[in-house]
Order: sequence, then C-alpha cells, then structure tokens
Amino acid sequence: MTATLQDRQDIADLMTGWIHRDLAEWDRLRALFHPGARIEITWFEGPATDFVDASARMGTSDLRTKHVITAPYVTFSADGTRAVTETNAILVGENARLGFGCTAHNRFLDRVERRDGAWRITDRKSVYDFASFTFARGVVDIDQEAVARHPVEYAALAHLLEATGFPVRRVFATKGSDLEQDIKRSAAEWLREG
Repeated sequence: MTATLQDRQDIADLMTGWIHRDLAEWDRLRALFHPGARIEITWFEGPATDFVDASARMGTSDLRTKHVITAPYVTFSADGTRAVTETNAILVGENARLGFGCTAHNRFLDRVERRDGAWRITDRKSVYDFASFTFARGVVDIDQEAVARHPVEYAALAHLLEATGFPVRRVFATKGSDLEQDIKRSAAEWLREG
C-alpha cells in the first residue's frame, strides 16, 4: 500500500487540528490521537488523553495561548501505514495578570499511523528553536535567575509556564541538540519497522 495525496491531506489536517486546543474543543483535540498515544512538551509528559485533561485545566488558568501551525513535512514508511512529520509552529502565550507573555517557535515531531483507515498521532514531541518575551502593557521585571534555569531557546516559554503554575521539569530538545537528533533517529527507526 502506498501513500496517497489523501493520506497527506489527512495528516496535514491532524497537524492543523491543534486549533481545537486553542478553542477548548477537548473532544475534537482528543480525536487527533490514537489510544495509547503519548506527548512530551515543556509542561507535560504522558498519555495524550491526560494531556487533553491537563489542557482543559490550563484553559481555566490565567494563561492564554494561541498556536500557529504550518503544513507538515511528511515521510512515509515503505508500506504507507506510518509516517513521521515535522511541523513548524508558533506559540503565542500571555498571562495578563502577570503582565507578560511570550512568542515561541518550535517544531512538532510526530509519529502518525493509519489504523482502521484513520490517521492519528501516536507520539508527539517538540523541538524548540527560539522564544522571546512579550509585554502587552509595558515592560515588567522578569526573574532572570528563574529564566536562566532553562535553555535560551525556550526560556521565555518555560518562565511563563512556571510563573502560571505549570512547571517545566527537565531539559527538552532544542534546535541542533543531541536530544533533537535522538528524537529524529528513533522516529526513523520506528518508520523502518513499519
């Protein structure tokens, strides 16, 4: 079985389906993932179903986010039932109560599978390229020591998350890092297994 243009479109729809997170459409967000799917991003690591629940809780906090998602670069397995995608994204976040926000540029690295005729995400990881602070009503003081605990590529995002109550517990992949190469190598091996 070979991949078709429809397969590419279905996968692109999965990637841009991230809009459901911004719109608090939790059931539609949950439908992007196969059962047992996992996700690893700055503030969450675990089952995708738990991520959706945690996102709903985040939606009731002072943190507001918006994601701008591009079309994915897709590589299919030889049999056309698996694919690895790399998708540019821009995250705009703000905590109006704290007086600051951030803009973060990242890439989602996804493993997707076609099961029973439906493409869904089985694994999502993020690589962070760069981020900066934003100030809607004028510059406020930022705790530089807290910011320095994270790689510069996502320090602004991590600080915003932590200041809002969503801790970042480890180092995540950044552009050109060994962690990025490990994610890509593992995904390529998974693709060959398909």
